Amino acid sequence: MSQRITPVILAAGYGKRMKSNLPKVLHPLAGLPIIHHVLRAVRAVTTEPPVVVIGHGADQVRQAIGNGVRFAYQTEQLGTAHALQMAEPLLDGQTDLILVVTGDMPLLTPTTFRRLIALQSNNSGPLSLVTLISENSYGFGRILRGPEGHVQGIVEEAQATPEQLAIRELNASVYCFRADWIWNALRRVPLSPKGEYYLTDVVGIAAQDGLHVQALVLDDPQEALGINTRAHLAEAEAVMRQRIISAWMDQGVTFVDPTSTYIEVDVQIGMDTIIYPFTSLRGMTQIGANCRIGPFTSLQDVRVGENCHLVGCALHGQQIAPGTSILPPSGMNLIWAAEAGQSPSATSATDDLSAHYE
Repeated sequence: MSQRITPVILAAGYGKRMKSNLPKVLHPLAGLPIIHHVLRAVRAVTTEPPVVVIGHGADQVRQAIGNGVRFAYQTEQLGTAHALQMAEPLLDGQTDLILVVTGDMPLLTPTTFRRLIALQSNNSGPLSLVTLISENSYGFGRILRGPEGHVQGIVEEAQATPEQLAIRELNASVYCFRADWIWNALRRVPLSPKGEYYLTDVVGIAAQDGLHVQALVLDDPQEALGINTRAHLAEAEAVMRQRIISAWMDQGVTFVDPTSTYIEVDVQIGMDTIIYPFTSLRGMTQIGANCRIGPFTSLQDVRVGENCHLVGCALHGQQIAPGTSILPPSGMNLIWAAEAGQSPSATSATDDLSAHYE
């Protein structure tokens, strides 16, 4: 019989470092709220509907996620172990494996989750976790290993000794638990000096009981980026944009300058289309094959037929027939950035700029 695998997404935190009235997991990233990227990734590899643990901004989060998930409510913010306990009434006896991830980690891929699940499926012990090797600690806990290399525990950065702070293997806060073990283990988690119950402590509990803990080391440490600040959000946006553009390049699309192109995750582009600099592609935009889009073009929820040529236009919710050209006409003034020491100047009203983009 196949295993029942249920994802649990911890999304009850306040996210005060974002300095926003919007719950952290709802900030937009590549056209979707952060938590939607997490949901898409876990749904690709699990068998049961996700459970989302909500707390701060619960109504907003519930509304933004919509149907297809189950919600558990954490009334008090008492730490990650306490948050996972909120899912017990929904899952006790209802699943075989529990995949746990926080709702602010949108760069984790289905491939990583699949590898973690496979690791735990072959593990004699009750849990497997994801780690990364990095010179930048990101404030993550340190992985403690015994003389033979086995995982013995996790120490949070705030409680770590100078020797432990020098450890470069970090906890990514992604776990796969055997469901018949985790609920009792959570009840054994001690209260931390900060007055919270840390999910990381279940690793030490397993090791103390002589049970085997497996670790999956990330090939790409960027996957472990958690979004706690606006700077983290911008960093994740750059990584996501690079992924999206690279994927479309592999499908036969040309990006003249990827660094100046903004593209969201649900955009579709046909083969042999060329995307020129300073172009923004948003929402459910669909672009046919053999098109030339940009520069200075913004499309949101636009359907573009094949063999179209769009320059210097901003379109929203329109359908563009195949073979259409929208180019800067004669008499249109465009301001171009001046070289250092010069004043900005407009193009002549008698110039037709369309030839520059043929």
